[in-house]
Amino acid sequence: MAALGAAPYAPYPLDAPPPHPALPGGGRGPHGAEPLPPQLRRCGGAWGGARAAPAAASAGCGRAWASSGPAAAAELRFAALRRLGAWFSDAEVLAGWSARLQRTRLRTKNAYCGYVQELYGDDVAAAYFAISCCGGGARFEGRDEWLRPDARGRFSPELLQLRDVPVVAIDLRGSAVNYSGLDNLVRLTRLRHLDLGGCRHLDDWALARLHVFGESLRELSVAGCPRVTERGLAALHHLRHLQRLDVSDLPAVPNKGLVRILLEEMLPHCQVVGMDYGDGLEPPPGPPA
Repeated sequence: MAALGAAPYAPYPLDAPPPHPALPGGGRGPHGAEPLPPQLRRCGGAWGGARAAPAAASAGCGRAWASSGPAAAAELRFAALRRLGAWFSDAEVLAGWSARLQRTRLRTKNAYCGYVQELYGDDVAAAYFAISCCGGGARFEGRDEWLRPDARGRFSPELLQLRDVPVVAIDLRGSAVNYSGLDNLVRLTRLRHLDLGGCRHLDDWALARLHVFGESLRELSVAGCPRVTERGLAALHHLRHLQRLDVSDLPAVPNKGLVRILLEEMLPHCQVVGMDYGDGLEPPPGPPA
């Protein structure tokens, strides 16, 4: 029996809004409370009531609201780093594959043309390497015109008819020739002109192989070769009959003026072009003020 003076029991609070006519029970919980959100339903039950909401939220709803908290941000950062790491791994694999492909192509272009040498001799093999493999040119003794590849990169059949004519000039400007590719040239005995300008794979070791042309070579160009240093130029002292040497635009050579002086002392009968005496040399200090 209710105590005297106490409010009579009512199933709905006096100040509760009326039930919603379209839903059973008005779509509300017991005592007319507002329906709980889905997160609270999972934590506190289907109808935990408005009074149970704070307890449910504090007891077990941390997981429900974690999607917008610091844990979710950390998880997003971890996922982004994982995706970025996978991307960098793929990029590294792609770069490695590209580098291997470039090395394979370089080896192919500088392969020794042994089958041509066996069939047609050293001079035709050297000309074939210069024309077909390097896209350059060759000139034979007694001829003024150069043999060069056509628009499709093919050589003229006339080349194979010059088996007994020595090669006197080779043009390999801007080609991919390197140390190994010179295997196709070292057997030439009457080579007088060799143009290696702009060959980015040519280095000091390759220049050291040119000593075999010491008795025949008259003109040499190594202009624009980024890997050539003063050590490679020093190896040219074997070319005693050299008359012209082009050493312009060599970024790896310091003190170009001093190097020119050394080259002229080493090759007294050679005209050295492409370097000035003042390049890389500091002017003498002026008189004190």
